[in-house]
Amino acid sequence: MRRITRDQAKRYALAAQGFGEARPTGRIDARHYRKVVNRVGMIQLDSVNVFSRTHYMPFFSRLGNYDRDALDSWLWGSGELFEYWGHEASLLRVEDHRLWRWLMNRPVKWRALNDLIQNEPDYLHDVLEQVNVFGPIKTSDLKDPGAKPGEGMWNWSKGKVGLEALFLQGKITAGARPNFTRMYDLTERVIAPEHMGPPDIDEEAAQKQLILQGARAMGVATAEDLGDYPRLRMPQVRPLIPGLVADGHLVEVEVEGWNKVGYLYPESKMLRRPTGTALLSPFDNLIWSRPRTERIWDFYYRIEIYVPEPKRIYGYYVLPFLLDGQLVGRVDLKTDRQSNRLLVKGSFVESGVDRVRVGRELKAELDLVASWLGMNDVEVFDNGDLAPFLK
Repeated sequence: MRRITRDQAKRYALAAQGFGEARPTGRIDARHYRKVVNRVGMIQLDSVNVFSRTHYMPFFSRLGNYDRDALDSWLWGSGELFEYWGHEASLLRVEDHRLWRWLMNRPVKWRALNDLIQNEPDYLHDVLEQVNVFGPIKTSDLKDPGAKPGEGMWNWSKGKVGLEALFLQGKITAGARPNFTRMYDLTERVIAPEHMGPPDIDEEAAQKQLILQGARAMGVATAEDLGDYPRLRMPQVRPLIPGLVADGHLVEVEVEGWNKVGYLYPESKMLRRPTGTALLSPFDNLIWSRPRTERIWDFYYRIEIYVPEPKRIYGYYVLPFLLDGQLVGRVDLKTDRQSNRLLVKGSFVESGVDRVRVGRELKAELDLVASWLGMNDVEVFDNGDLAPFLK
């Protein structure tokens, strides 16, 4: 079995995610957005907006200062992407629609959605007909949207449950996202016919392709990493890997410090040295898998949004800082939109790195991200061992 070092695994991972290339210096347009999506495979969506919508950040991390309105127009207006459950709620390439149909055709296991499907088919049919006639529409546009049973993220009204059931079944998708509100429309009105029609692909073949897409986007990975990238269940993933290895689509490798077999994508490129400097969203594809992030970079990272404030170690919305391909620090960020300030509520450096250099390079990145978000100033709070070096 081929052996590679942890540093080589890191260089494979960085190259696969596009951090081996310098940010463009000229005009950034759809060609650049498309290249990012083709490289990472999918873009995760998330509603938290304390700093920035998370889907903007993978593009900023790889491209630098670009026009968010132009990106939004491309994401939801180009016909090149559609929204579905990939690695959580995600934007996926339309040419991959057929790779997800097995999931759309499976029985719905989400209890609230399944109850509505089983017990109120007439209501669900009426919701679909309203989307057909009036779409794209939001939940409140329905004739009978129902009331929310309580407060909280998942306390959906009856209408929202119906729309999400149809969304999961692939009958409708997001036709637009004004102010991040999902506007539902018939899938065939969002996705071009050439991507909706045959040839269909069976579940096993589709899952193999999704595993290989994840392998390509990661460079080198364990079996668990390969399953996590497209959110496949390990009982489905494990039996498929030996065949992919036997066919030459994956190469087994022994990685220094890993206690599990690694799988290298044969066409992966390895950087001559670790490169890439960027702030990373908590939901950036490079660090989706927290165990993999720790395995490659020796960087322990958990998002603390759902941790009670007194128990948080670093802060509410913390972004890792990548410097020359190394994860060297983290910052808790918030945009104060009333005063137009980027607030650095906490800043922390990893042990054994040059704090002066990290502070200087991170300050430059914070100034750039503040400009990109339209903030006039960066305010650094006295919290964390990196704060003095940012000031």
